[in-house]
Amino acid sequence: MADKLKVTLVKSTIGAIPKQRATVEALGLRKIGKTVELPNNDAVKGMVWRVRHLVKVEEA
Repeated sequence: MADKLKVTLVKSTIGAIPKQRATVEALGLRKIGKTVELPNNDAVKGMVWRVRHLVKVEEA
């Protein structure tokens, strides 16, 4: 299992509910196409699960 996750924002948050917008912002994603590397822990996985329809996840 990888120790990092690459999370990319692939869909706009315009139509998302405010809680999902806040989650995307907390992941460090601001613009479509932006990618961040985050630790592979339960907290990050839970955040990604909440916005799974807006992001693409790869193991780094």
